[in-house]
Amino acid sequence: MTGDKRGAGRVALIGLPFDANSSHLRGPAEAPWAIRAALRSNSTNLWTESGVDLGAPGVITDAGDVAVSNQTGHADFAAMEAAVARCLERGLRPLVLGGDHSVTLPVVRAVAGKHGPLNILHFDAHPDLYDEFQGNRFSHACPFARISEEKLATRLVQVGIRTMNGQQLAQARLWGVELVEMRRLHNAPRLRFDGPVHISFDLDALDPAFAPGVSHHEPGGMSTREALALIQSLDAPVVSADIVEFNPSRDPLGITAMAAAKILKELAARMLR
Repeated sequence: MTGDKRGAGRVALIGLPFDANSSHLRGPAEAPWAIRAALRSNSTNLWTESGVDLGAPGVITDAGDVAVSNQTGHADFAAMEAAVARCLERGLRPLVLGGDHSVTLPVVRAVAGKHGPLNILHFDAHPDLYDEFQGNRFSHACPFARISEEKLATRLVQVGIRTMNGQQLAQARLWGVELVEMRRLHNAPRLRFDGPVHISFDLDALDPAFAPGVSHHEPGGMSTREALALIQSLDAPVVSADIVEFNPSRDPLGITAMAAAKILKELAARMLR
């Protein structure tokens, strides 16, 4: 990885240290540095499974962390959106390290501003479709309701869902969301998309056995291998991605950090293909 914050890498890492819209536990604001540390760990290397050397010059540039107050309000969202837009203006593909899942809204706003409405592939235990949660319409439980309202997505496919309730099911039907519930994952058809794709990866899509370092443990999730297989099998242009909801305070052995770094590598490889 170049580490050059001015650099010309084709994929740009952007850290969003923000968790003010978390509804249960704070902690995901500390994730960007923890994911970077795992990515650079001497226990592994920067090669992807498809044979891409992410450490080669010009492949990845690190744009650093966006300066945010980490308070609820629109100023931080505006700063995040502007940072992603600047990377896009330089011809880079943003790979964003959150942060709670509310950060996906400003990221998608910026990417859709360049590419038009997107196909979104969303990995998660939760659909995050509430109209509002605990009085907050920008909660990490609500980003895909806002994305749908703002018509930022032509298609929203959610994979790994296993906490759907009546209110969110009604929202999914309202917005035409395509659900691949975890209980039906093994019978799901191969995912196909026409046009640019944004991947939003909430680490609690993984079973807690593979990713204990999240705020919301939800048993019955994906293995790391199942998630990687879905990413690697995509046959569509992936123009941007985010990895969110990693909570380092719940990850004392670094298991989730390494899972996040592995997912980062395979997302980057898919974005570069």
